[in-house]
Amino acid sequence: MIQETVLRAKLDGAEAPLLICGENHRFIIAEQMQAIGIAPRGIVLEPEGRNTAPAAAVASLLTAEADPEGIVLLLPSDHIVSDCPAFARAVENAAAAAAQGAIVTFGIEPDGPETGYGYIQRGDAMENAFRVKRFIEKPEAAKAAEYVAAGDHYWNSGMFVFRADVMLSELKAHVPGLVESCKRAIESAKRDLDFIRLDAASYGAIESISLDYAVMERTSVAAVVPCKIGWNDVGAWSSLWAIQQRDNAGNVFQGDVMVHDTQDSFVRSDKGLTALVGVRDLVVVVTDDAVLVADKRRAQDVKEIVGKLKSMQRTEHVEHKTVFRPWGSYQSIDSGNGFQVKQILVKPGGRLSLQMHHHRAEHWVVVEGTARVTCDDKVFTLNTNQSTFIPLGSKHRLENPGKIPLRLIEVQSGSYLGEDDIVRFDDVYGRVDANVVNFTGNPRSGES
Repeated sequence: MIQETVLRAKLDGAEAPLLICGENHRFIIAEQMQAIGIAPRGIVLEPEGRNTAPAAAVASLLTAEADPEGIVLLLPSDHIVSDCPAFARAVENAAAAAAQGAIVTFGIEPDGPETGYGYIQRGDAMENAFRVKRFIEKPEAAKAAEYVAAGDHYWNSGMFVFRADVMLSELKAHVPGLVESCKRAIESAKRDLDFIRLDAASYGAIESISLDYAVMERTSVAAVVPCKIGWNDVGAWSSLWAIQQRDNAGNVFQGDVMVHDTQDSFVRSDKGLTALVGVRDLVVVVTDDAVLVADKRRAQDVKEIVGKLKSMQRTEHVEHKTVFRPWGSYQSIDSGNGFQVKQILVKPGGRLSLQMHHHRAEHWVVVEGTARVTCDDKVFTLNTNQSTFIPLGSKHRLENPGKIPLRLIEVQSGSYLGEDDIVRFDDVYGRVDANVVNFTGNPRSGES
């Protein structure tokens, strides 16, 4: 979906995209952009999520560095738009209104009384848009039906177009201090590769606030461009059921799924066979990390489970079996007392840092591709079905000199197997300074 969003925004006259994401998503997003041949202007890393208003401020500040009146198209990455030509026309109209000083949002022409979206009521006509008369929170069913019947209400899409200087001016007027805090976070940011790491202290002090509440509901320059673009914000697994082709029983299946007497359900299985018998209106999602079973009508309530995970200080909502790195990825297969098994995938040309561990030894078995291995003063090549042993304390590196992905099985053994047991001597990706020991006790804080 992030690829589709970026490609959708690749319009005539548009510059390279600027992506804003969380620290934990940095490598997978960089990899997604490489896969579609897009070189971003930058990837901004938020130390923590602060909602959409700070993100809009950061985007505006970075745009204003080159052009204070530059037009910003701000898009969430989790939307479906099936009519891209209509989307392009809507952006053109919104950009024309934004150039005249409006902050424009896209109003989706409703096809029914949806209660899961906020609504926008249009006001007076402008040259390329309408002024916003009012924003309305998610309504009850009767009110939603009333809005649809009126013909002047639209679903609030959460997509925006604005001039950088106008957005910064409105943010300063309505949320004092936010822009200055974002400016400090940028000025103190650390830049490496394509990443812009916002300063954690400055950014963490910013109020978490949505752009709708911070500006759109308060400003006098809000405008709306009505459009019909095949839009869905995919707010829950049930949304994926709604937008995909269903079988004769109303089901959508992805992966290895077998059913009997099952109706109107969405089933996704990323791991092994998933079987359903005698059920209807279910969402079932099976991944390496967890299994979700929910009433399709209550799929949005998964946020309640996430809240419980947070309150119990569990990690399933933030940690995943597959972890992406600039050189590729690794997947945890099994672990126990004193051992851990991983599958490691190194992209062609990928090169892990030259490193050593204080508490573990490693066995490597190549199952696909070619590995170049450095172990202390030895450098050698391993091919498929060959293996090597990396003793505890040995300085080592893994590289893929080939043209196909390198896949190997790594078996770790030792008294401590956390990712932060690492001393890095050299790293082509510039992730830490040489000879820095990162050992915090947090088993996910380090980077292989």
